[in-house]
Amino acid sequence: MKRIIIFILLLIFIPFFIVLIYNKNYKEIELNYINVRYIRVKRNSTNKIEKMPLEEYIVGVLAGEMPINFEMEALKAQAVASRSYALKRMEYNKDKDYDVVDSIMNQVYLDNNYLKDAWGLNYVKNINKLRSAVNSTIDEYLSYDDKVVDAMFFSTSNGYTEDSKSIFDFDAPYLKSVESPWDKDVSSAYLTTKTLKLTEFYKLLNIPYNKNLNIDIEKRSTTNRILLLKINGYEFKGTDVYGRLSLRSTDFEINLQGDSVSITTKGYGHGVGMSQYGALGMAKAGYTYNEILSHYYQNTTLTKLKN
Repeated sequence: MKRIIIFILLLIFIPFFIVLIYNKNYKEIELNYINVRYIRVKRNSTNKIEKMPLEEYIVGVLAGEMPINFEMEALKAQAVASRSYALKRMEYNKDKDYDVVDSIMNQVYLDNNYLKDAWGLNYVKNINKLRSAVNSTIDEYLSYDDKVVDAMFFSTSNGYTEDSKSIFDFDAPYLKSVESPWDKDVSSAYLTTKTLKLTEFYKLLNIPYNKNLNIDIEKRSTTNRILLLKINGYEFKGTDVYGRLSLRSTDFEINLQGDSVSITTKGYGHGVGMSQYGALGMAKAGYTYNEILSHYYQNTTLTKLKN
């Protein structure tokens, strides 16, 4: 009986001691606040609005928007871009009930409770990495003409970023197309293919079924992304096809294969602003976060929030 009790106690306490030993060299670091600004975040899961320190929000955005195994300089670049994006939304929405939502509608934000469950034993190590990235860039944002920039970003380029005017119909001088040759070496999303049944393809595009498929590319951007095309005589914007077919990019090629269509895309995301995997490639090549930011957001200035 004693042996059974001892065995049960060991089963209970061994995991506790493993966690203790694993984390003995890790202590949670704190955020080094200089200015405490608050952001109002609408949580999709509860539909409630949470008011939290901006820098705490940025840590949660890093967790939601960039893989934890990314290089520190890429994480720091993302921290500045996300802070700039958040500050811009705070300007836009100052007369509304909330500044941002916690989803891809703005920036994905993950709170500590979620991260503790998701990361388990790695929580302290991982959260310290993100807090270090935020502490290293505390209060920094990008400005252009003394105004906060709308620092858009996306996953993976097709070798180039895109002009904001081509995708979102607004012209920002700091969101111009630049080369991004690093993505193809570091991102598994650089080149992907999906297959759809021809019936589903036509249904999603809301055009009549036809066993024949004629694709006419009418206009491409200078970065090879499709702006206008015709499918069996029906005209679409590239962004419409991208949205309706849930494609990864507007740089795509559609081919008929029997009763299915094969769609190959290059890149992942809208293409405007900083490529996250491009940032990773630059960091691996030795670029610093401010060099990454100045490459993707041309002629911007790294600025500090004032007291």
